[in-house]
Amino acid sequence: MSQWLWLIPCAPLLGSLIILFLGGLLRREHLAIVACCAAAIAFLVVMLAWLTGAASQPLQQTLYTWVAVGEWQPMFGFTLDRLALVMVSVVSGVGLLVHFYSVPFMAEETDQRRYYFFLNLFLAGMLLLVLADNLLLLYLGWELVGLCSYALIGFWYRESLPSNAGRKAFIVTRIGDTALALGIFLLFSQFHELSLSALLANATAQWEKNSTLATLATLLILGGALGKSAQLPLQIWLPDAMAGPSPVSALMHAATMVTAGVYLIARTHPLFELAPQTQWLVAAIGALTIIYGASAALAQTDFKKVLAYSTISQIGYMFLALGCGAYALALFHLTTHAFFKALLFLSAGTVIQASGDEHDINSLGRIGNHPSIARWTFLIGAASLAGVPFVTAGFYSKDAILVTTWSAPAGPLLWAFAAFGALLTAIYIFRVYLLVFQGSGQKTSTISLPYFMSLPLLILALLSIVSGFIELPEGWPGPHLWSLWLENELGVATFPPLTITYNLQLITALLPLAGFSLALWLVQREQAYQSLPLANFLRNGWGFDAFYHATLVRPYRGLARILHAAESKEGIIYIIVRPYRALARRVSGAVETLLIEGALTRITRGFLAFATFCRKGVEYNALEAGITCLVAALRFGYTLLSTTQNGFLSRYALVISTGAVFFLGYWLW
Repeated sequence: MSQWLWLIPCAPLLGSLIILFLGGLLRREHLAIVACCAAAIAFLVVMLAWLTGAASQPLQQTLYTWVAVGEWQPMFGFTLDRLALVMVSVVSGVGLLVHFYSVPFMAEETDQRRYYFFLNLFLAGMLLLVLADNLLLLYLGWELVGLCSYALIGFWYRESLPSNAGRKAFIVTRIGDTALALGIFLLFSQFHELSLSALLANATAQWEKNSTLATLATLLILGGALGKSAQLPLQIWLPDAMAGPSPVSALMHAATMVTAGVYLIARTHPLFELAPQTQWLVAAIGALTIIYGASAALAQTDFKKVLAYSTISQIGYMFLALGCGAYALALFHLTTHAFFKALLFLSAGTVIQASGDEHDINSLGRIGNHPSIARWTFLIGAASLAGVPFVTAGFYSKDAILVTTWSAPAGPLLWAFAAFGALLTAIYIFRVYLLVFQGSGQKTSTISLPYFMSLPLLILALLSIVSGFIELPEGWPGPHLWSLWLENELGVATFPPLTITYNLQLITALLPLAGFSLALWLVQREQAYQSLPLANFLRNGWGFDAFYHATLVRPYRGLARILHAAESKEGIIYIIVRPYRALARRVSGAVETLLIEGALTRITRGFLAFATFCRKGVEYNALEAGITCLVAALRFGYTLLSTTQNGFLSRYALVISTGAVFFLGYWLW
């Protein structure tokens, strides 16, 4: 099976290349078929890996030596262990369902070629990130995911909102990406190794606990994870990312991109165990982000923005589990969250599309007549997100995180944050359900969905219920398959004594019921609530955007205005540098006139004099013609070269890259 690992990321990559180069020859429906087939091949290879024993022992495939510099020779290879198997199963499975859903959802769009190209490439980047056996290859997938997210969020780039949202996501996540790159540089400088297995082994053997280098390396890795997973303080890009198509939101929020940071910390957890301060910081950031996301979602009126802030909050639970050392439980909640959050986004997209692209939850409630399947599947997803006890997957994954938090340093405080966030989660998601699906305009729906839209909703609804039963709560009789299966790679979570555990589980079970009651009360007072100053503060995401605009954007623009004024004739700096600029222009003009044009003129005169001398003795028409052609060629070459110096940076970059490709190809040949 190991020889087929390359198909998992390369199948969607090949699909994107086919769409790129041959898409102009294909009809719209054929583009969708190519994209869906590519995603299906990746998923089938993952299922084949399960059936052929990949869960029993890790699989390794090395394709070729990527870079060879002396003894440093990183390989282009893949590793499929149990952690990677969980991730590729979730990514490829949810990705395939999103591809299916996109076929009817995007059927009326004119630029489907670009959409399916980036959707396939997005899936390929995430699978590459997960399967990479070294940090260099992981970072390639990491950046590929960021690039595709920019293109997909800004898919409707002719409109200002999606265009700005795509740029914002790209710029903000670059901050985290820079931190991760610095972390990779630091690790390489210490161990001269980028292979994940060798690097982690060297670090645990050579670094002592609480060492400065371990703390610095983990802080930089954490910075990268915060940017990709939209955690405080780099969370501001995710709510605006809702400007993209709903299938993109489902894929990005459920199975790709925002889960990349969780996977990165879980993959490098031996490093974080060497830096307990950083590990506790991960838990603290997760706890704060839970409250931030849940409280902000409580005041939103945009349907998809509620779910966006919900994603920020739920990823916070995963960071909380990672910081408490419960890595397997973080992956468990990542899996259940992928199912119910994809279900919520796809159900919401169905309602929004059926209502004429209306996003306001109050208006959607007045419109009514929503597809019945969207209503019931959204309710299942909402119940799983809220953690309705005993019957939903979200209950089992979130309950485990809440209980294990109690045993961590400052555990009761972290538990209080997580429990309050669980209460807010139940309030905001049931508030949305009541406003949208129980509003004044509700009536029996006659809208039927295409098969490719209804099938993903039904599958995700089923998974949002049954996937939790593989890991029953601590102290309960029944299977604990998840934690046992990942025990060798991610360790075992620590739980408090059974008496405390049962009390915490009882409180966790009551929180969704209390949240539903408070949601009923809040909906009855919706109009009065939305006018409160606190609601405006929460709706604006605690004012983070305004703060960053005042402290970063405005000073930057002010500096740009100063520099622009310096270039104008009224600028003080212009007055100072004007004599030097004039002198520089005269010197460059003199050099061009004397050395270039003057030399060309002298060469031309010399050739003409030589031709005249020859004509005095013998008539050399051919020689004269040749000299004339040579002079013309020199003048043409001079004109051609002078046009390249036109001040256009893009043309300079094109010439440089073309030359680099030429010399690289010649060197390889």
